Amino acid sequence: MELAIVQGGPYCAPEYHSFSTEQRDKTFIMLTLSMPNWPRLHRALAAPCYSPIKRMGSLIFLFFPWGLILQAVAIVHFIRRRPDGYWLWIIIFFGGLGALIYIAVEVIPDAGLMRQSFKVFPRRRRIHELESAILDNPSAGNYEELADLYLEEGKYARARQCYDKAISSRTDSLDPFYRRGMAATFMDDFTAAIPDLERVVAQDPKYDFQRAAALLAHAYANTGQPEKAEALFREVTKISTSSETYYNYACFLAAQQRTAEAREWAQRILDKKPNMPGYLRRRERPWFRKASGLLGRLT
Repeated sequence: MELAIVQGGPYCAPEYHSFSTEQRDKTFIMLTLSMPNWPRLHRALAAPCYSPIKRMGSLIFLFFPWGLILQAVAIVHFIRRRPDGYWLWIIIFFGGLGALIYIAVEVIPDAGLMRQSFKVFPRRRRIHELESAILDNPSAGNYEELADLYLEEGKYARARQCYDKAISSRTDSLDPFYRRGMAATFMDDFTAAIPDLERVVAQDPKYDFQRAAALLAHAYANTGQPEKAEALFREVTKISTSSETYYNYACFLAAQQRTAEAREWAQRILDKKPNMPGYLRRRERPWFRKASGLLGRLT
């Protein structure tokens, strides 16, 4: 006499394929009722049968929410950092696995750049301290330090106000003039930026690795002084390889209807990309995007 014992798995008995489709989710283990088979019966009842279908379902269930989280993290990083476009398709079509690969290749190496983000909190704390300190001690040093912090925060109007007060108290340093001109440039107030930048370049043409001269050329280009801008851009680009300078020069050439030359200088920014180490490529991504956009507009 044989007894059919139901267990929860499709591979517990060789008779599995003999059952109908409706019965294949159950397995029948055929045992006799003789005494020697009772240990076998006990083991069969004690150990659940293995079901790869059910196991796969449980793994999908566990990975499903984490896969969505990884995709969300990867997409947010992609939007903020804008790496190569093919990564977006990998994230979307390969799901959690594609997002995991993207995080390993792009997000983790960007951790070095995140150190600057973590400096925001101590910088803001220092700003609050200086804002309180200058009420009792309105020294040039306190105003200049506060202006530098405002400049790093992108609060250019406040930075200029603090530089004004620092310069009125002390005028023996080029740095506050340079940074005040930089803040004015970032606010597109090129007319106000020119006197400060001219003062810096007149005393030190290579100040800040020639960035001062490059910003002055950019200011000339935006105030209707193309001859001065052209001469200064040519002088700076003999040595400087800054993507910012190349881009500003390309924009100047495009405004002068010198399309071929503008494309050449924009392309020089992109030509630097293959030979750059990874951390520099990640830092220069905004300029790569701007250069690509300019090339697209010039076609």
